[in-house]
Amino acid sequence: MASTPARGPRTRVHVISDVHGNARDLARAGEGADALICLGDLVLFLDYADHSRGIFPDLFGARNADRLVELRTARRFEEARAFGRELWSGIGADRDAAIEQAVRRQYAELFAAFPTPTYATYGNVDMPPLWREYAKPGTTVLDGERVEIAGRVFGFVGGGLRTPMRTPYEIDDEEYAAKIEALGEVDVLCTHIPPEVPELVYDTVARRFERGSRALLAAIERTRPRYSLFGHVHQPLVRRMRIGATECVNVGHFAGTGKPWALEW
Repeated sequence: MASTPARGPRTRVHVISDVHGNARDLARAGEGADALICLGDLVLFLDYADHSRGIFPDLFGARNADRLVELRTARRFEEARAFGRELWSGIGADRDAAIEQAVRRQYAELFAAFPTPTYATYGNVDMPPLWREYAKPGTTVLDGERVEIAGRVFGFVGGGLRTPMRTPYEIDDEEYAAKIEALGEVDVLCTHIPPEVPELVYDTVARRFERGSRALLAAIERTRPRYSLFGHVHQPLVRRMRIGATECVNVGHFAGTGKPWALEW
């Protein structure tokens, strides 16, 4: 009777997105894995589930956060911006400094929690210029770039597309498409935002369609990666679906669950 050949050691990678200040669980996210991948949105500006958490309520209080969420959820963006301007006018010229100081406090804690090795890209609420200061050795930041992990090629594109929300790292569709194109063919396509598919971009709690990328969808259909991994939409209609040969997986639930998604081969 023929013996079964022994299998070599397997590789396990944990993938997370939308950390939004969850440093406690981030410190354990790499346990049992050979590497951690983070697809952005480290910063917690405002927690839509708990309006007392985040930079905004720290500065203006939970009651004002309640009002801002109410306006945004109702898609009354102009009123939301006017309300925000009124609040920020009380801080005046110190607005940018106040935000940066708050973001720096969060980044210091979050980057310190990353295990080695970590491969990370930006989310739309992140501030890329600060990442260079806080990314320690063992954390590789990629945007429009590729890396090989145990024989598989991973491509990374960070940030989001332009929206009425005007979050810190939103870029034009053409710039985003160029970064997707620069990756070429990869085994695993890692982005912060999802491809432009209704089931993947609709948030059932915020009750709105978030922006996905048509260029990303076209790349998936053209290059057929094994996986497309993304976050951004916290409560999508569908967390997982196939587009042709590609398994598309939303991993953007880390802030709420504290649990990474595991990829093993």
